[in-house]
Amino acid sequence: MRDLRRRSILATALAVPLTAGLPASPASPASPAIARTASAPDAKALRAALAGLPDANATAALVRVGGTGGTWRGSSGVHDLASGRPADPDARFRAGSTTKVVTAAAVLRLAAEGRIDLDTPVQHYLPGLLGGRFRPVTVRHLLNHTSGIPAGDGLGTTFEEVYSHRFDTLSPQRVAASAGAKKPEFCPGKQQHYLNINYTFLGLLIERVTGRSYASEAGRLVLTPAGMRDTYFPGTDPRILGPHNRGYQAVRKADGTTEFLDVTEWNQADRFATGDMISTTADLERLLTSLFRGRIVPRPQLREVFSVPSDIAGASYSAGGLQRFESEGKVYWVKSGARYGYTSALAGTCDLSRTLVYSVNSTDAKSEDANPVVARIIAAALK
Repeated sequence: MRDLRRRSILATALAVPLTAGLPASPASPASPAIARTASAPDAKALRAALAGLPDANATAALVRVGGTGGTWRGSSGVHDLASGRPADPDARFRAGSTTKVVTAAAVLRLAAEGRIDLDTPVQHYLPGLLGGRFRPVTVRHLLNHTSGIPAGDGLGTTFEEVYSHRFDTLSPQRVAASAGAKKPEFCPGKQQHYLNINYTFLGLLIERVTGRSYASEAGRLVLTPAGMRDTYFPGTDPRILGPHNRGYQAVRKADGTTEFLDVTEWNQADRFATGDMISTTADLERLLTSLFRGRIVPRPQLREVFSVPSDIAGASYSAGGLQRFESEGKVYWVKSGARYGYTSALAGTCDLSRTLVYSVNSTDAKSEDANPVVARIIAAALK
């Protein structure tokens, strides 16, 4: 899925263009002692950002702001619309495309171990999966979305279509095979186009080179070192295990009224290494800080996390699954995600002087328009 909606949210909240480039000091996450002191989080603005939930745009919101200037934690809204009881601030949720940060980190760890070469074509690791019309697509091309592989087939293009198939299983192997049977979008390395399919291939690559499941290797290489104890990959299980707040999708009915349809249970197997993860705000914060401090990906691979292609106009995605975003002279590294009923993101400066993690139970999570609750949170957190 394209990342236009995510970029719209950030651009609306921060009112600055997305720009490509490198951080001033790519190695600084390994030296957190030199982090600059940030201002304290604006507690008043953050409380105001969460006020009034549930509303038409979201039923709950969980926020964590951190950094050298201090921390702030907050939650708002309800656990579910039927009971109206308060939202669980420690709830699990569908983390969507923030999964890609875990996938990228796992690949970079395997590269550090010498089991994957970032400049070797994926055709070497996964022979036959890409058709003959594809030129060599390297692992790095997949990591930074410059592969030119088109999107794979899904279970529908509208909410109504995919909702009717929400308990069906579409394997990542079928998704990858359908993409590989199409013609390339562009020559590898010449453009940058954010698509899930790149990380579907990376998940299959991890399984091929290790001989183990993506979930087990992501756990060994990333979740365990980061201390992400409440994060897991459900696979074909449509449930969210453990405490969680219900997710809803606003659906316009024929009579002009709006129904809030419960979309909590959903088989996300086709999301795989691109967006299948279930997590918490505390665990995503652990992922962000552990990664930036060099506790997951060692040097020199850590440089890949903070490097975007310098020879592609408008490129903003790094080989670490993150997007570079600049606001008022500060560079933030961001990854957001969305599954129906749930919107989330992690963001931080390279030196961790300011970090943000949120989960919002958006009632239109897949919309390309900026969610007002999300926009308020970002604006308040990054002041």
